[in-house]
Amino acid sequence: IAMPFAFCTREREPWTEFAESAENGLTTRFCIQLAKKYNMVVVSPILERDEIHGGTLWNTAVVVSNNGNVLGKSRKNHIPRVGDFNESTYYMEGNTGHLVFQTQFGKIAVNICYGRHHPLNWLMYSVHGAEIIFNPSATVGLLSEPMWPIEARNAAIANHCFTCAINRVGTECFKNEFTSGDGKKAHHDFGHFYGSSYVAAADGSRSPGLSRTRDGLLVTEMDLNLNRQVADKWNFKMTGRYETYAEELKKAIQHDFKPNIVKE
Repeated sequence: IAMPFAFCTREREPWTEFAESAENGLTTRFCIQLAKKYNMVVVSPILERDEIHGGTLWNTAVVVSNNGNVLGKSRKNHIPRVGDFNESTYYMEGNTGHLVFQTQFGKIAVNICYGRHHPLNWLMYSVHGAEIIFNPSATVGLLSEPMWPIEARNAAIANHCFTCAINRVGTECFKNEFTSGDGKKAHHDFGHFYGSSYVAAADGSRSPGLSRTRDGLLVTEMDLNLNRQVADKWNFKMTGRYETYAEELKKAIQHDFKPNIVKE
């Protein structure tokens, strides 16, 4: 079972008071009990406080096995700086890379929220063997809803895996109004979080979406054999030519890079 991610606001206080340890915080201890009781793996997004490194805050998902063991944590790789969602005031980009967790039910990974906009992020989880990639999110209608039904579905197709697009519902209002830096009037909320969670498969199929306005639980059966069947048909990884792109990207990130443009 997986839930939407730990959403931050524009205001640090009092929300940072909810930050906790990924290994033994209250939320993790609660999820351990649920995992053992119901024989399920839990993906639990939290606002992590890393006491070992000066109380640093991270956007983190904790993975608890069905035996009640904390398998590990995955930190958010990409931090948005778009519209009202400037999360760089809360935490920095994650440093856990692209971890994949072996569970009794399959190999899973967690691509947190804004990371869904980055195809290479999905790709690297898949390269490391993920069979199911969860995308716990908190996103609003005017910002991303046209993209929502497409991105996780495309990722499932491109990477021969299942993807789980998870979004919360509701609207949060804040005492202090703020602007989005777009010339429009100040406001007290981000807009409506539109839910619509769904699961997509490697063959392009997907489940129905949950409600835009009500909390819900989506129960879906996933036959992991489908990943191999689709991979054997389309061979995206075999034909991916990753070494070519790795070489060109290595050049592209250098300060003296010159685009390979042919001019008359």
